[in-house]
Amino acid sequence: MHRYRISPNKSVKLSDYDPKDTSAFDGDKDEAEAKLDELTNRLESLQELLFAEHKHKLLVVLQGTDTSGKDGVIRHVFEGVNPQGVRVASFKVPTSEELDHDYLWRVHKQTPGRGEIVIFNRSHYEDVLVVRVHNLVPDQHWKRRYGHINDFERTLADEGTTILKFFLHIDQDEQKERLQARLDDPAKQWKFNVGDLKERLLWDEYRRAYEDVLSQTSTKAAPWYVVPSNRKWYRNLVIASVLVDTLEGLDMHYPEPKEDLSQVVID
Repeated sequence: MHRYRISPNKSVKLSDYDPKDTSAFDGDKDEAEAKLDELTNRLESLQELLFAEHKHKLLVVLQGTDTSGKDGVIRHVFEGVNPQGVRVASFKVPTSEELDHDYLWRVHKQTPGRGEIVIFNRSHYEDVLVVRVHNLVPDQHWKRRYGHINDFERTLADEGTTILKFFLHIDQDEQKERLQARLDDPAKQWKFNVGDLKERLLWDEYRRAYEDVLSQTSTKAAPWYVVPSNRKWYRNLVIASVLVDTLEGLDMHYPEPKEDLSQVVID
């Protein structure tokens, strides 16, 4: 899956990445589902080990345009993990208290503690995406935030947090199909937001904003992955594979019991 990882200081053009790509898996959809089951079972075991060892922390950042599949990733990739050690943080319109602080204040409070996995469903990157596209602050403000974010993530990494960032890459035609599916299905209409159509008109502006984010904030300590996401099953396979590989690379071990159990007999 390293083919999707963005090297530090690489200039990214999303036109170089095919959102329909499925080249890392040779099987059909049924085989893909079986492989995903295998990966999610392994992820469940690794998450339990992470929680028990209580040493490492994992932050997973999910970003993408509307309908790119952030909720789907959380639902399918993390379906078997123990909720005791995993939580999801979403960042909506800032509250009055949050607006009284710097823009990273509310984000820092949500980062993982030891033994925990935290998933950001959207994230601090909204402050160089939505803020930029909608001209909510002067250009010089959001441009300097790339440096702020790199420093922030480097601090987290230096203090023991493993960071994985996934950009869920879909094309405009796929977004149209997914929006139409929401509109046509009464069980999904609750997810349809007319405001998403206005955001869709800004597709090119968001694309340029994402290219700058990927170019300027993919670092060794906090890499970005551009995940082909037109095919939902493939998107889930890529992300699950990266998560499992990363957690296995932490060389985790169950802690020793706090006392000698060799003579314990349960009647």
